Amino acid sequence: MRSRVGPIFTKLVAGGALAAMLASCSPVIRLHGYAPVDEELAGVRAGQDTRGSVRRKIGRPSGTGIFTEDGWFYASSRVEHFAFYEPEVIDRRVVAIIFDERDIVQSVNTYGLEDGKIIDLETDTTPTFGRELTILEQAFGNLGVITDDLIDN
Repeated sequence: MRSRVGPIFTKLVAGGALAAMLASCSPVIRLHGYAPVDEELAGVRAGQDTRGSVRRKIGRPSGTGIFTEDGWFYASSRVEHFAFYEPEVIDRRVVAIIFDERDIVQSVNTYGLEDGKIIDLETDTTPTFGRELTILEQAFGNLGVITDDLIDN
């Protein structure tokens, strides 16, 4: 009499391996930061709310103005990681709340991924202006040039 456990076990193992392979191919979505949703922003009124009331309604900001305290900035991103590919930002939301000199809300602005500008932060060379010098011009370019420092001494 033959045992039927062998073929059933093999099918279960193969099915489990197939399910694991398919699960590993699904993208992983990661959320970064916090930006209030439109329902929360509806409670913030320009000309009426103060910095303190905004903090109580939607919380502290992700960032503030770099040189002045004119604004609060909330930022969130949704990033998709798929297998070995480079992560891709699929959604970004930035909320800027601008205050006047009396700490009253002046404006509430919302920006999305389509409003952004792509900036290449990694480049191989730094662009320079002017003409390029050869190695000989660099080595001997200052021979015979009299500087103000030498004349003053």
